[in-house]
Amino acid sequence: MNYFERALPGHFYAVGVGPGAPDLVTLRAARLVETANVIIAPRSSKSDESLAVTAIRPLLHKQELIENSYPMERNQDATRQCWNDAAELATLRCTQGQSVVQITIGDPLFYSTSAYLLEALAARMPAEQIHVVPGISAMQAAAARFGDPLTIQDDRLILMPAVRLEQVAEALTRCETLVLYKVGPRLKALTQLLAQQGLLDRARLVCHVEQEGREVIINRLTDDLPEAMGYMSTVIVQLGRKGWE
Repeated sequence: MNYFERALPGHFYAVGVGPGAPDLVTLRAARLVETANVIIAPRSSKSDESLAVTAIRPLLHKQELIENSYPMERNQDATRQCWNDAAELATLRCTQGQSVVQITIGDPLFYSTSAYLLEALAARMPAEQIHVVPGISAMQAAAARFGDPLTIQDDRLILMPAVRLEQVAEALTRCETLVLYKVGPRLKALTQLLAQQGLLDRARLVCHVEQEGREVIINRLTDDLPEAMGYMSTVIVQLGRKGWE
């Protein structure tokens, strides 16, 4: 694939558009968005806007924009049905000779709605007509705010959701850097866990990284933080360095 190739008729592209800042959309992603016939954008049913659309709005002109509202809940059946419907639409448009781009915040393969859509499309379209374009993840953007390497030499990195704190506690014993997504309403419980282990001074938080007017940066977690931050919060816990053995 030519790096600056336009979106091809009959092809589908899952495109990561980065953490939310338009200037962090890659050149390849921008070219595909600009030349696609159809843009599918995920939007939480609890939100009035698609963050992914915000990131690519300067690139929109005559493309058909379809916002796919998905349930922001832990319901397998409802989630998969939503993206099965989107896959049917994408397949139909590709069959009609249109190019289809689904945009997603961050990277399509990191806790993304694209994963469900790609899974559904695999049974509907030839593999050579389905493409994935990586994007800058929240983990990378958040780490860049602090300037400390996530890994060096033989360091181990774990990326996981902060959904089950007993699993978070176990992960703290198995890596040098722990990155937690989906912190949201679990922030208070997470800070209590880190305080118990004497790790508050090693933990940093970024909420809505690179999203203008919304970004919150906390260089050191404390016991007096709010009960919850936004769903799009990333916590980085740097536990030490492993070094070369």
